[in-house]
Amino acid sequence: MADPSNISRRMSLSAVVQAIASFGPISRASASKITGLSKQTVSEIVGNLEVEGWVRTVGQTEGHIGRRAVVYEIVPDAASVASVDLGGTKIRVAICNLTGAVVNELEEPTDKSGGEAVIRHVTDLVQRAAGGAKLNSKLPRVAVIGVPGVPDPGTGQIRMAPNIPGLDCIDAPDLWRRQLGIEVFVENDVNLAALGEHWLTKRGEKDDLVYVSIGTGIGAGIVVGGQLHRGASGAAGEIGYLPFGADPFEPESLKTGALERVAATHAITEMYRKKSGRNRSVPEIFEAANQEDADAQETLDQTSRQIARVTAALTAVMDPSCIVIGGSIGAREELFNRVKKYLSMCFPRPVLIEKSTLGNHAALAGGASVALSRLHLSLFAEGLKGVEISVPPPSVETFKKGVA
Repeated sequence: MADPSNISRRMSLSAVVQAIASFGPISRASASKITGLSKQTVSEIVGNLEVEGWVRTVGQTEGHIGRRAVVYEIVPDAASVASVDLGGTKIRVAICNLTGAVVNELEEPTDKSGGEAVIRHVTDLVQRAAGGAKLNSKLPRVAVIGVPGVPDPGTGQIRMAPNIPGLDCIDAPDLWRRQLGIEVFVENDVNLAALGEHWLTKRGEKDDLVYVSIGTGIGAGIVVGGQLHRGASGAAGEIGYLPFGADPFEPESLKTGALERVAATHAITEMYRKKSGRNRSVPEIFEAANQEDADAQETLDQTSRQIARVTAALTAVMDPSCIVIGGSIGAREELFNRVKKYLSMCFPRPVLIEKSTLGNHAALAGGASVALSRLHLSLFAEGLKGVEISVPPPSVETFKKGVA
């Protein structure tokens, strides 16, 4: 049986850390008021945290009658976390300090060999990014890795990841844990992007948000009541398999979803090739549309109509407070404006639809928010059930640009 006094100490510790993380710089008296703990208890906890290097003094309160109080904040560089966005074409790694600020970031093309070669590539990038970060501790304590597939809730193995061959044939989470020697959590990349947009744009904890990603594939991340909704098998948001666009009864639609067959990267390039007889990449098609190329404009129009139908379907079922459109294709102004136009033509009431604020940093931001929460729990609330420590987000500019 757990020692009640130890549980009480842990609860007090986690409460004080949450207060300092959320409201710092903060005095011990203010922390006492926020937590409901006695001033003596708070003083003892803060003193221990300062000795151990987790908090530091940053001055004194001003403007009060009587004695000025010393104020404290979390030491940003006392520990770090790694956030990884593993894509079919690129791997991005961000090392973040305890305040969520990016202190180093690396990006490289994904190893085309797939399987264990990609596992080693991610491990190498995390280690190099951590080595280049200006921190007191070089090795991150926790890593969260966003993958283009569905982690099985029971085993952690990655399913439905066609863009990285062989990833679904190995126990990727276990391999990463053994190679990095730290806690590793694996999550769907679009789910992390939804969490990132929710966290860094400072939406209320109760706000519902759906993040729709259009790029190499199509997927959605769903945040309900401030919490990620994964579904019974972890596959909530696999909207590429919605049964419209291409014929959902064709065998091909069981491999690449009916919607994804008509609205993702390959579909756009193939549609343009059939209309124009020319082979162009998606960025080239966007450029051609801006240069009044009728075939390119018609291609983007047809793609946008499909995305508008998805947005209408999600709104009809979920009625979220906001739908965010992102991904390498979805975040393009040319497509986003068309989607807004067509959505107003196929849905009977206004829908709040926004373009991604974070762009290609959305999944990294979501990974950082999860990693920091996990780190704080392991450091300051170990063994406590039902305790959550939320880390206030840095500014969008700080996260996207990093710090020197």
